[in-house]
Amino acid sequence: MAEPRAAPTLPPLREVIARYGLRARKTLGQNFLLDPGLCRRIARGAGDLAETTVIEIGPGPGGLTRALLGEGARAVIAIERDQRCVEALGELVAAYPDRLRVIAGDALDVDPAPLSSAPRAIVANLPYNIATPLLFKWLADVGAYSSFTLMFQKEVAQRICAAPGGRDYGRLSIAAQWLCEARRLFDVPARAFVPSPKVTSTLVRLTPRPRPLAPADADTLRRVVAAAFGQRRKMLRASLKSLGADTERLLATANVAPTARAEEIGVEGFCAIARAFAQASDAG
Repeated sequence: MAEPRAAPTLPPLREVIARYGLRARKTLGQNFLLDPGLCRRIARGAGDLAETTVIEIGPGPGGLTRALLGEGARAVIAIERDQRCVEALGELVAAYPDRLRVIAGDALDVDPAPLSSAPRAIVANLPYNIATPLLFKWLADVGAYSSFTLMFQKEVAQRICAAPGGRDYGRLSIAAQWLCEARRLFDVPARAFVPSPKVTSTLVRLTPRPRPLAPADADTLRRVVAAAFGQRRKMLRASLKSLGADTERLLATANVAPTARAEEIGVEGFCAIARAFAQASDAG
């Protein structure tokens, strides 16, 4: 781990918030992290960033941004939708002119990969209302990133990291784990945020695999998983009928029991079903 770089003297975050009128807006899903110690812990959870450009989503007044810079990130590119926060972050840009860039825009509309050279990582306290769509978007270009260190609502984090056999295991688990190693780092209580949400949050680190956990076409895998979990209480021989294939033959080819239910099948099993379905579709 690189030694933290010496930081310039900065005004307290609460002073910045007061000066720019940064009252959190519910419509933007804003819950600010102001505790410097917690922000540093999140930054450290992303690993050694000395040679990495960090893309931060929704920096708000810049608590985590400060920590990422202070912990030695090569550079930080912050994408912020709220113009009030963009203006406030101007002070931080002035303090770190060579290492911080702020982009005004909606993270759902901005492709982070072209903004910097590799290696690049995403570190963010994600707005709950767009966290899952953002994750799916980034997973579609997973090879462009060295890691994702992301704050989610605890229930979402549990789904991302869930193993087969439980109620949390589902589409999100498979999408994430097929392409990444997923690890829950630590929980963050509601009182750590301003304003406090009604739920606990969890920091998750996703590390892209050198190659997917098992071979499969991404679109076919998504279609198979959607069919299986669309009727998760049914056996696969029934839930997969929506695919329009001979499910008994399909599952026999994939070496998956037709009486199994979706939540019992690991990522590799779904990949096997997806390959069998693609093979059957090509033959048809």
